[in-house]
Amino acid sequence: MARIQTSAGDILIELDEKRAPVSVANFRDYADSGFYDGTIFHRVIEGFMIQGGGYNQNYMRKQTRRPIPNEATNGLSNTQYTISMARTNAPHSATSQFFINSADNSNLDHRARDARGWGYAVFGRVVDGYDVVDYISEVDTGAAGPFRRDVPRDQVIILSVQVSPANTDAAVKNAEIAGDVSNSLIGSQAGSSGGNPSPQTQQRQAKLN
Repeated sequence: MARIQTSAGDILIELDEKRAPVSVANFRDYADSGFYDGTIFHRVIEGFMIQGGGYNQNYMRKQTRRPIPNEATNGLSNTQYTISMARTNAPHSATSQFFINSADNSNLDHRARDARGWGYAVFGRVVDGYDVVDYISEVDTGAAGPFRRDVPRDQVIILSVQVSPANTDAAVKNAEIAGDVSNSLIGSQAGSSGGNPSPQTQQRQAKLN
């Protein structure tokens, strides 16, 4: 289980260590080292996804470790509220960046063992804080730093990422879901978490750099 604490509220993630062991271990290592603390969601596309974990608040890219193998062949689909590894056009180039699908994006799933069809590796799913994901996905965006578009005008900061030990995940999940874990700072501004994908999703080409 992972708790992503953001300036907009908390997002609780159930990590799938059985089906995405490399991606989960990689995410855990970055989280445990404090790498994500103070980074931002630098790319937000409404009806598609929210992406973060690579840039600081000055829009400077952080130094990462070596890339990891792409686990998109694990059978997990990029459905709404799943979390996946972001990467360049090279299939096995993921490092620290991740994205949360704010709609059903099955077009990002594995289709073939080539650069165009390899897909993006899902390694967990949101179990609480849906309202926070919805809110972030609907913020105003524009140009900032090295990016020409899709950057939140008001920064959404990742304050910390806390990952529980694997053998305590079940207990943590039960305890957290029983209470109020979202700690949302956005209140009624949050969007709906109904799960219906935007019509734009089917038209959007997958290119998560």
